[in-house]
Amino acid sequence: MKSSTAGRGRWCAKRVENSMWTLFLFLALLALAGLALYLWGRRQQRAAGLPAGRVIYSDTGAEQVVSEPLLSRRYALVGKPDYLVETRVGGRRTMIPVEVKSRRAPPAPAPGHLLQLAAYCLIIEDLYGVAPPYGILRYADRSFEAPFTPAVRRAVLDAAEHIRAGRTAVDMPRSHQEPVRCAQCGYRAACGEQAL
Repeated sequence: MKSSTAGRGRWCAKRVENSMWTLFLFLALLALAGLALYLWGRRQQRAAGLPAGRVIYSDTGAEQVVSEPLLSRRYALVGKPDYLVETRVGGRRTMIPVEVKSRRAPPAPAPGHLLQLAAYCLIIEDLYGVAPPYGILRYADRSFEAPFTPAVRRAVLDAAEHIRAGRTAVDMPRSHQEPVRCAQCGYRAACGEQAL
C-alpha cells in the first residue's frame, strides 16, 4: 500500500512540476508578445511623427473613434487637432498637439498651418492649465516642432479677433489675387470679388 501511495505522490509531484513549467512558459511567451506589441506601437508612433507619450485624443479616424472638438470658452476657440499626446517635457506633464498634413513638407511650414497649431496650443492651455511648450506639424516626409511662445500666443489672439471682426463686417475685401483660391472658396457665391 505504501509503494502505491508513494508512486501516486511522485506522479502528482511530477504533474505539478510539469504544470508549473507550462505556466512559466506561457507567461514568458505572453510577456514576449506584450513586449513585441509595445515596441511595434512605439515604432508606429515614431513613424507617425508623434512624440513619446500617451495619445489621449485623436481625430484621424484611424482608431475608429473621433473625439469631440476641444473647446475653449475663454478664448471662444474650437479645434480638432489630429493628435493630442500626453508627455513629459523638462520633468513636467504636458499635452502636445500634433497636426498631420498629407502633402510633402515645404521648406518652412505655411503660416496658416503654424497659426492653426498655435490655436490648438492656446485651447490646450485653457483646458489643461498648462501651455504646451511646442506643437508638431507632421507632413508626409518630415515633422516640424513649432514653439508656442508669447509672441505666437499673441498672434493667435490677434488673428482670432480679426476673423471675428470680419464676420460682422458689411464688406470684407479679398485678401489675395489667386483665381484658384477663389474657385475653391465656400463663400464664392456671396463674395462679389472673385478673382476669376
